[in-house]
Amino acid sequence: MANQTNYAQPWSQFYGPNLGYVIEMYEQYLDDPNSVDPELKQLFEQWGAPLLEEPVSSEAEEATKTHQTFRLPETPTVFSKLVAAVKLADNIRHYGHLAADTNPLVKEEKTLRRLELEEYDLTEDDLKRIPVAFLCPHAPAHVKNGWDAILHLRKIYTDKIAFEFSQVHNLEERNWLIQQIESGAYYPSLANKERVALLRRLTEVEGFEKFIHRTFVGQKRFSIEGLDAMVPLLDELVRQAIEHEVDAVNIGMAHRGRLNVLAHVLGKPYEMIFAEFQHAESKNFIPSEGAVSITYGWTGDVKYHLGAARRLRNQNAHTMRITLANNPSHLEVVNPVVLGYTRAAQEDRANPGVPAQNTDASFAILIHGDAAFPGQGIVAETFNLSQLRGYTTGGTIHIIANNMIGFTTESHDSRSTTYASDMAKGFEVPVVHVNADDPEACLAAACLAFAYRQRFKKDVVIDLIGYRRFGHNEMDEPMATNPMMYQLISQHPTVRQWYAQKLVEKGILTEQEVEEMEHEVAERLKIAYERVPKNEDELDFIMDPPKPVVDRLPEVKTGVAKDVLHRINEELLQFPADLHVFTKLERILKRRSGVFAENGNIDWAHAETLAFATILQDGVPIRLTGQDSQRGTFAQRHLVLHDVKTGKEYVPLHHISGAKASFVVYNSPLTEAAVLGYEYGYNVYAPETLVLWEAQFGDFANMAQVMFDQFISSGRAKWGQKSGLVMLLPHGYEGQGPEHSSGRVERFLQLAAENNWTVANLSTSAQYFHILRRQAALLQKEEVRPLIIMTPKSLLRHPLASSDADAFVNGSFSPVLEQPGLGTDAGKVERIVFGTGKLMIDLAEQLNKMEGLDWLHIVRIEELYPFPEEALKGIIARYPNVKEIVWVQEEPKNMGAWTYMEPRLRALAPAGVDVSYIGRRRRASPAEGDPVVHRKEQERIIRCALTKHE
Repeated sequence: MANQTNYAQPWSQFYGPNLGYVIEMYEQYLDDPNSVDPELKQLFEQWGAPLLEEPVSSEAEEATKTHQTFRLPETPTVFSKLVAAVKLADNIRHYGHLAADTNPLVKEEKTLRRLELEEYDLTEDDLKRIPVAFLCPHAPAHVKNGWDAILHLRKIYTDKIAFEFSQVHNLEERNWLIQQIESGAYYPSLANKERVALLRRLTEVEGFEKFIHRTFVGQKRFSIEGLDAMVPLLDELVRQAIEHEVDAVNIGMAHRGRLNVLAHVLGKPYEMIFAEFQHAESKNFIPSEGAVSITYGWTGDVKYHLGAARRLRNQNAHTMRITLANNPSHLEVVNPVVLGYTRAAQEDRANPGVPAQNTDASFAILIHGDAAFPGQGIVAETFNLSQLRGYTTGGTIHIIANNMIGFTTESHDSRSTTYASDMAKGFEVPVVHVNADDPEACLAAACLAFAYRQRFKKDVVIDLIGYRRFGHNEMDEPMATNPMMYQLISQHPTVRQWYAQKLVEKGILTEQEVEEMEHEVAERLKIAYERVPKNEDELDFIMDPPKPVVDRLPEVKTGVAKDVLHRINEELLQFPADLHVFTKLERILKRRSGVFAENGNIDWAHAETLAFATILQDGVPIRLTGQDSQRGTFAQRHLVLHDVKTGKEYVPLHHISGAKASFVVYNSPLTEAAVLGYEYGYNVYAPETLVLWEAQFGDFANMAQVMFDQFISSGRAKWGQKSGLVMLLPHGYEGQGPEHSSGRVERFLQLAAENNWTVANLSTSAQYFHILRRQAALLQKEEVRPLIIMTPKSLLRHPLASSDADAFVNGSFSPVLEQPGLGTDAGKVERIVFGTGKLMIDLAEQLNKMEGLDWLHIVRIEELYPFPEEALKGIIARYPNVKEIVWVQEEPKNMGAWTYMEPRLRALAPAGVDVSYIGRRRRASPAEGDPVVHRKEQERIIRCALTKHE
């Protein structure tokens, strides 16, 4: 037997699966020498057992092995040649994209080693002897043998369209992708008239940009040029959607190419866009038949942020709505908003229980920048929503508008990955790279993406690789910062020119017909421009909100009959006989029984459940999401019960009598920005639904600040986009340190203007019940606005924050509450203490231990914005001898509501009455880190508020 360390032996040429196969054959040989291939039998007889451990070799030998693509035995067999050929075919599938012709500007040096025959010790003759089925089972008819198969695979995997799907682990999906790609089934066969129509579209796209460039010199438009094929790509997705009778397509994108998409995909009239450039009135150009709709705010927004909606109808009279979402400059933040639109469009909320979802009814298209896609964390947050039950929409089609530059930053400075799209691979979605200079390949990419989404209900990415013909905006000079790239771009023909030349060469069009097409487009643009008035004086320079926004909210009856509440309360505690609720939790819930018969007290979570139940009986659907919101951050809610033996879920609110709408509560992923954006989008698209988002702690809203700033607070003023979204932000100082004390109420008050939202900090459960019911009643009215509630933590179970049953029957929401038992002798009151939220309960608790307080009155401001001026004015007027008005708060002086309240209280204070502050001094951090220090400071604030100056 040969020496086991002899490197000339054949076993040293095998490793991995191949070595495993040889070892398996050797074991079979030991049992029956004649049962293995004669060539293997001879090798086993000559060399003995296969080598199990690699012997130590020199560094040079190790380096050689590392760089080998594939290793054949020294004496190749038919079997080993077949293995090598299969490996070659698989490597073409996996690595062909590295050699693909997807960059329109340069022919990059390609990575070809894994695709070369020499790397596998294969020849053309070797491959010709291998049947096609081993290498490419879905090959078209012209592929006759293994050599043809390899040439076919090289062609389709390294052409103008390239594929990455090795990250897709599902075998059915992978096999489907291989079948579609290698058979060519996904690639449309265009008739000549369709090619002419494609050229016409490209001519419209280019002509529109050139006209604006000449006519509105120096004005920003964020041109699409270099990615012109994006518009026909979107056209194809829209065509596929209406052919499959989809109800709604929702698009989100940043500025690049937005005006072109508005004009050509959404059908926004050229006249409207030109009027916006002219600073002229544009509303008169909205088509009268209602095919295109555009909403307006009173302050407006720049033209490349605006959205629109369009209705299309197919030959079967099926109507489909396309929506391009309004979007601020924060690039990718619109992504979850659009997914919220899409989920809302897919769900039927008319019946009790979980809404019925049809993912075929709607889908989203998200268009990303190549620098923003890997750079903005909200993109990954949004991808993470894609397969979660509370957020899935059955797959989003992502398009990376890849111009290979971000502002002035080139790719090597803006990402650490090979491709802009690589982040998406972590979510096991396929990626299609396509050269934007091949418009037919772009249509093919759209067809494949749509078919994949429809079949597998998963996201898919199209990396549309082009360039940016001008600077980041039309005032930039890119040669100053990116000279090498822009030397190439300046010499590069446009995609319209490329494609026109191709059609002329094929005899489909003549050069004269191409020129006539250009002239027709230019003439249409010129006529539209001439229709636009040039008078800026017609613009609204005052920009006042509409009257329903200016007016205070109307009075809404929110009390509920006692017998109705009693019946609901008992139904919520009737569990199925086979449901095994956690014993301790069941005892806690059962304590709620009989509360209306005995006029007992109702805590916060109980009040919330009753509010939800009555809202459902009124026919208003409810959707609540947040981290751990099913049970509640503080284990207070428990709207979803879990069987301790089976884990099965049971939702009592699904089983109340008289409910006329759906109810869901979902635990969200550990993210704020994407989830809040999603819920905002859901509410905008489904305005009849009470949508609530709950932060785990109020300060977690920090991570979603862009949603508050750019959408929720200002969306109606900018875009006319109404929302009744409710945000629950736990707030209050319990000594838990800086991060879990403050919900940053000051930020929401700073953003408060023009009745853009309601900011409340409530102190009783009945107030919470009534404000939720008021919000539900206002959802479809013009007066609707978002609602921000600083919800409690320690008050969730505090007796003084609980309300008796009658408060739910006869009461209503009050923006101001006066402390019971104080201020009864108006002539003696010298100090009025104003405050809000949890600290007011701390004060009330201390009052029970004190006497002789006829000099004091305490008033809780429950609705901070809109400011309850008239109610407070009336209270102050009752006390003629008041000497001081005090604002008391837990938060540091530069935080909380003081900065907002001070000028308003001073305006209300009678002449000579001092307005002062009691609370923590100005701090950089919201709260103390040590609980003992916190307690001492809290005691000081309460003592100062309740101590009379002598």
